[in-house]
Amino acid sequence: MSCYCGSLETYEACCEKVHKNIANAKTAEQLMRSRYSAFVLANGDYLMASHHSKTRKPKEKKAIVNWAKSVQWIKLEVKETTKGLENDHEGTVTFNAYFFEHGKVEVIHEKSAFVKENNLWMYLGLNK
Repeated sequence: MSCYCGSLETYEACCEKVHKNIANAKTAEQLMRSRYSAFVLANGDYLMASHHSKTRKPKEKKAIVNWAKSVQWIKLEVKETTKGLENDHEGTVTFNAYFFEHGKVEVIHEKSAFVKENNLWMYLGLNK
């Protein structure tokens, strides 16, 4: 079975490695893909751990987990990546995340900002 993030690798060879050790996310896109898989799995601990310390809101963890469990995740489409390579310190990833909720297909379209914190890729938030 392919990874939840849509790569051709298995979950074990792809996002699970990052979920077990965030240092395995060598690019912003890898971190973003691992976060999508964490939403599919309702892995709130990882979602909090992969969020930049300046924008992390631990109080929201329970609500995020409850919402992630309440929808049926369909697929992830990565539309564009700017910078965010292994030697970069910042980058953006534009994506569509499709899910089924209340009887219809919904989509999250987001251009996410990522930065390195302590030499690890972290989700900063929406790129404005």
